[in-house]
Amino acid sequence: MVNNRHNKLHEKSKKLIKSGFIRIIAGKWRGKKLPVLDKEGLRPTTDRNKETLFNWLMHDIRDTNCLDCFSGSGSLAFEALSRSAQHVTLLERDTQAASQLQVNLQTLQANNAQVIATDSLHFLNAQAQHPFDIVFIDPPFMQGLVKPCCELLTKNGYLSDNALIYIETESNLSSDQLPSHWQLIKEKSAGQVRFQLYRAYTNRNK
Repeated sequence: MVNNRHNKLHEKSKKLIKSGFIRIIAGKWRGKKLPVLDKEGLRPTTDRNKETLFNWLMHDIRDTNCLDCFSGSGSLAFEALSRSAQHVTLLERDTQAASQLQVNLQTLQANNAQVIATDSLHFLNAQAQHPFDIVFIDPPFMQGLVKPCCELLTKNGYLSDNALIYIETESNLSSDQLPSHWQLIKEKSAGQVRFQLYRAYTNRNK
């Protein structure tokens, strides 16, 4: 059963990048297409799901400092920049994918973003230099990355007070493993993928 689900998600991942590009759906670069590498495991968020997410963030994205963990194609990061995020940090372990992210930023002439070619958990294991207002977590599925990522964000000071955290996971993943002081404010499922938006109260007394 689990193997069948994993195979379906794997096939979906390959289909989503078959076209070889992502499209920015709104903001100053609306309609702009950017190339992505045809690599196994690179799973850009679909336009429909991305539209849902940024409808959720409509009144919050402007002038924010964002962190895109497991950036991959950069689909969420580029959309945030297009919609007037102040700065976005993109974390990507695969060096070829990170290089493509850098090329795409240069194409957009975006000087308010930084690509760091690193393992996200390794990066988050260090104390934060500054907090982030919005964090995107869209890791490779079936690798148990969500829980340690969320724990490190909280432990090492990566979240501003009232920060928003978007998590895209396989639908059967339990939410019990997330920090207890995070409040689920939006949720949607599409097929075998679940999308959630949390608000983190770094001061637990609030």
